[in-house]
Amino acid sequence: MDTAQPATSPIDDEWIEHHFDHLAPEFARDFQPTLARARSLCPVLHSDQHDGFFIATQYEEVLRVAQNWRTFSSERGITVPHTPTPMKVLPVTIDPPLQREFRKLINGYFRPAVVAEWEHQTRVLVNRLIDGFIESGECDFMESFARPLPGLAFFDMALHAPADDLEMVNGWATLASTPDHPDGMDSHIKLAGWISGFMAERRRQGPRGDVVDGVMSAQIEGRPITEAEAIGTIHLLILGGLETTAGVLGMSMLRFCEQPEIPALLRSDPTVIPGAVEELLRLDGSFICIGRTARHDTEVAGQKIKEGERILMYWVSANRDEAQFENPDTFDPTRTRNPHIAFGAGPHRCAGSNLARMNLRIAFEEITRRLHDIKLQPGADVEFHSTFNRAPRTVPITFTPGPRSGAV
Repeated sequence: MDTAQPATSPIDDEWIEHHFDHLAPEFARDFQPTLARARSLCPVLHSDQHDGFFIATQYEEVLRVAQNWRTFSSERGITVPHTPTPMKVLPVTIDPPLQREFRKLINGYFRPAVVAEWEHQTRVLVNRLIDGFIESGECDFMESFARPLPGLAFFDMALHAPADDLEMVNGWATLASTPDHPDGMDSHIKLAGWISGFMAERRRQGPRGDVVDGVMSAQIEGRPITEAEAIGTIHLLILGGLETTAGVLGMSMLRFCEQPEIPALLRSDPTVIPGAVEELLRLDGSFICIGRTARHDTEVAGQKIKEGERILMYWVSANRDEAQFENPDTFDPTRTRNPHIAFGAGPHRCAGSNLARMNLRIAFEEITRRLHDIKLQPGADVEFHSTFNRAPRTVPITFTPGPRSGAV
């Protein structure tokens, strides 16, 4: 996937080294080839676009910036350029030590043992979604499966949202987490309002011992969490795993269509699926980049970065760094060394990685078991959005029609 640039591509070395624009549609089309060329040119580039910023593409430099929060701040800016939201999402937009306070109150609710308890419900949900389209032999995979799955699972199993609210609030969350969607900002506001009302109702109920209770009763630096902080924390928990997980599912389905030997392997030997999940996260992770702002003058790979200047770290480029991964563009589910950073790195590494891995594993198990002869629909023109997440907007597929499972 993304292995060759068209001859008419406007992207050349001059564009990459001096005018790199992460929002450019030509970059979205020639994504991996552009990043591969950037890695070969310089570990850290500088662009004159969007008032100027730096770009880290090699594994070592990306990891160095991500882990050094004392030098590179999230609180002083995580976007290049800044994308406004109606509220502060915590703890992404703050730095340690305060960030650790919020991180601690979240982590325990997404441990592997906790997530394992949701496996049966997740499998039922996965099969219910597949039942919705399997008899027709075709679907838009993003609309019918990839985008509904992570939100419905999270609202139900992690937040214990009312059953009557699931479809509505997941719809808002999906729009809010989809970059450039015209209804995205309005959906952010509606989602925040729902969270406020949901917490008020939960306070009237008895505690359930879930992450909602944990957030509402949290002590932050010795004082009770504020309402705005609680809403912001739950807001991030919701949005952090939706479009990212949906993006991996969509990118993986495209790879299944282009390389049918992959779903055939997973179908014939499901024991390789956990390794396949890691390899698909490395190759096609949808959490593609994030920005930091320098707290003081510093230097990365020979590039002098002044206080207040911004740097964009490309996780997906680091995950294909030839210096870190042997045959980095090859899918190898038996790869013995795979230190990918698809979930980020440093203090802001994704707290929901265990949940995402479980959702992906069960999705691949059931998809490869139930869908056969998967192909991209003839004439399909797959487009991508590429800001901080990269996901196909649509993935229209065909497959051999099959029976419903009867999942409820």
